[in-house]
Amino acid sequence: MGLILKLIAGIVAGILIGLYMPEWVSQLLLTFKALFGQLLFFTIPLLILFFITSGIASLPSNSGKMLGKTLGIAYASTVIAGSVAFFAASLVVPWLTTDAQSVSTEAKATIEPFIELSVPPLMEVMSALVLAFIFGLGIASTKAESLKKLSDQGRDIIELLLVKVIIPLLPLYIAGIFTEMAVAGTVFNTLKTFGVILILAVALHWVYITSMYIMAGIKTGRSPLFLIKNMLPAYFTALGTMSSAATIPVTLQSVRKNKVDNDVANFTVPLCATVHLAGSTITIVSCAVAVMVLHNSLAIPGFFTMLPFILMLGIVMLAAPGVPGGAVMSAVGLLGSMLGFGETAIALMIALYMAQDSFGTACNITGDGAIAMFVDSSKES
Repeated sequence: MGLILKLIAGIVAGILIGLYMPEWVSQLLLTFKALFGQLLFFTIPLLILFFITSGIASLPSNSGKMLGKTLGIAYASTVIAGSVAFFAASLVVPWLTTDAQSVSTEAKATIEPFIELSVPPLMEVMSALVLAFIFGLGIASTKAESLKKLSDQGRDIIELLLVKVIIPLLPLYIAGIFTEMAVAGTVFNTLKTFGVILILAVALHWVYITSMYIMAGIKTGRSPLFLIKNMLPAYFTALGTMSSAATIPVTLQSVRKNKVDNDVANFTVPLCATVHLAGSTITIVSCAVAVMVLHNSLAIPGFFTMLPFILMLGIVMLAAPGVPGGAVMSAVGLLGSMLGFGETAIALMIALYMAQDSFGTACNITGDGAIAMFVDSSKES
C-alpha cells in the first residue's frame, strides 16, 4: 500500500511541477524519465527470457493430468477474462471520454531532457519470448541442470533489479510523465479517464469472481455465496500483501474450507499463484483500451486484431514475476511490439496498473480457489 501512496504522490508532484515550477525543474525530471525509461526497456526482454525459461523448466513433470488440467483451466480463464475486459472497456471508455485529447504530448517541442542516452535492448521482445520457450521446454526435457541453474539465477538477478531499483523508482518515472503532460495541457483529461478505468477494472474483477464461483457452485452443488464467503480472508489478505505468493497460506486455508481435497489444494494453489493472473489481465486489457482512447494516434482495434495480444498475454502471465507490478512489467514488451505503444503510453499503463495492483492480485488468488474446485471435481468424476 505504501507503493500506491508513493505513486499517487508522484502523480500529484508531477502535475504541480509541470504547472507551477520553473522550466529547469521540469527538465530535470524529464531527464530522469528519459534515463530510467532506457533502463526499463533494456530490462524487459531479459525479464521475459529468464522468468519464462525458469517458469517452464520448473513446472512439475510428474503430475501428469493434474498439471495439464490446471494449466489449461488457468490459461482459458485468463483469455476469457481478457476478452470480456476488452468488450467492456471498448463500450464504456470511449463513451465516457468523447472529448479525449491526444496525450502523445507536444511538450517535447518546448522542453527537452538535459541528457539523452540510448541503451538498445539485447534482443527484441518476441525473440526473447521464443528463446524462453525453446530453452524452457528443452531444459524440462533434457534435465539440463546447468542451464536450469543459470535461468534461475538470471531470474533472481532481474527480480532483485525490479525490487531494489525499478519498482522503488517508478513513482519518479510516473512523475516525469505527468510533468510532461501538465506542460502539454493534457493531464486533467487523462486523470478523468484514470478514474473511469480504475472503477471499471474493479467492477470487472467482481463480475469475473462471481461468474467463476457460480460455475464452481453448479459443478460442485454448493452455494456460490458460501464459496465466495470462505474465500474472503484470502481476498482481503491479497489486498494488503499485493502478492499472490505471500497470500498462499491464507489461500490454502480458504480453499480447504470449500472442501477441496488436500492434495489437490496443495498442488493447485501454489501453481496458480504463479500461472493464473486473470485479474491482472482484466486490468491490463482495460487500461490498454483506455490509453488507446487517450492517444489519437492509437486507434482501438477490432476484437480479432486484439485477440492475438490477449492470447500472447495469457502465455506471458504464466511466468510473470511475483512482485508488485510484475504482471504489467511482463506485458510491456507485448504492448510495444503488438499494439504499437510508445514510452508515454507504456508509462500511463504502468501508472494505471500500479494504482489497482492490490485489487488485481486479490482477484487472481480468489480465482485460484475456483480453479482448485474445478480440478478437484474433475478428479472425482
